Amino acid sequence: MAGYWEKKYECAPLHEMKALQSFRLSQTVRRVYENVPHYRKRMDEAGVKPEDITSVKDLYKLPFTYKQDLRDTYPYGLFAVGMDKVVRLHASSGTTGKQIVVGYTENDITVWKDCCARALAAAGCTNEDFMHVSYGYGLFTGGLGMHYGAEHLGMTVIPVSVGNTKRQITIIQDFGSTAICATPSYMLHLAETMEEMGISKDDIKLKVGILGAEPWTEEMRQQIQEKTGIKAYDIYGLSEIIGPGVAFECSEQTGMHINEDHFIPEIIDPDTGEVLPDGVQGELVFTCITKEAFPLIRYRTRDIAMLKREKCSCGRTLIKMMKPAGRSDDMLIIRGVNVFPSQVESVLLQLGNTTPYYQLIVDRVNNTDTLEIQVEISPEMFSDTVKSLETQEKIIKDAVESTLGIAATIKLVEPKTLQRFEGKAVRVIDKRKK
Repeated sequence: MAGYWEKKYECAPLHEMKALQSFRLSQTVRRVYENVPHYRKRMDEAGVKPEDITSVKDLYKLPFTYKQDLRDTYPYGLFAVGMDKVVRLHASSGTTGKQIVVGYTENDITVWKDCCARALAAAGCTNEDFMHVSYGYGLFTGGLGMHYGAEHLGMTVIPVSVGNTKRQITIIQDFGSTAICATPSYMLHLAETMEEMGISKDDIKLKVGILGAEPWTEEMRQQIQEKTGIKAYDIYGLSEIIGPGVAFECSEQTGMHINEDHFIPEIIDPDTGEVLPDGVQGELVFTCITKEAFPLIRYRTRDIAMLKREKCSCGRTLIKMMKPAGRSDDMLIIRGVNVFPSQVESVLLQLGNTTPYYQLIVDRVNNTDTLEIQVEISPEMFSDTVKSLETQEKIIKDAVESTLGIAATIKLVEPKTLQRFEGKAVRVIDKRKK
């Protein structure tokens, strides 16, 4: 059984957690009302005063925060403390519009370290482990978040960052890395490169991987575990809330425990904003209740997920969020059908006859949406006859259409044709937007 970092909170009875959340929520709401003009204006417009929020049951009264609000107040308009109290800035990649800037006080950094340490302890890491960090450093929160959390736990940290894959594998071998943080797609790339170098999973000491920063399927987890010999754990976070460590998997690997003493989760109907009950899929919303510099209230993440509160064999009472199905803004609408890239990935990996590298090309021809799925074949398949490849294309086509409910063109491409990503994988090219 993996250990705890802060058992008092991780295993708190529900009534105690709700009482703590209610107290911290009321304090946070009062603080943002007094210190953040944007929130004061929004609350006044909604007819809500700080004294109206005395319990988590009052959360629904508060207005939502949207990513556009963060862009409109760029860079520091949502900060609840003076810049003299801010010791660190991070930012999102900013692929569309202005990037999102987030700040941390010294106490915020401590909270973040604790959240990441909880995730590592739940995965079985101890101060005897060597943590190989393959997340990017810099303004991206992944690298430094897990680095500080691992140090906090007492692990020996190897801050490799991204790139130079063969060198990373040499470091894993020579330095005796026992744990690794990376995106799932990069972990697969590492496994593929190990095979090319003639290195087997028996030649390395890795036993655990903390993988996140992009959606991934259960099928990809099984493939990673089989190829590398690690136990692969999911971790969830986003820069706007704190970074990695908002939620984490335990040994059960059946959903991620949310650090409820720091973040209150809700699931809402993305169209109406109505709060949905546990066990129903919808858009994930978070409220920060311990952050000082950048405490977001009812932030709409656009992640499509589900919450479940059930007894867990690990002993934690923290609510679980199921692996996100994708992001509502990543969801493709093709000929009126909702399509997530993760659905395609799940089909391909279940079939098991291709590599886990694929790309969706969406276009519009004669006012009709088209979907082409490029799938990279394995070296073994590459030597097959044309007829057997045509058969494989049809198998994939039938399986994809059965799952998605729409027709797609399947194009098998040669091994090593599709781009490998050191950070988040790009799975979709939507030419309709150009």
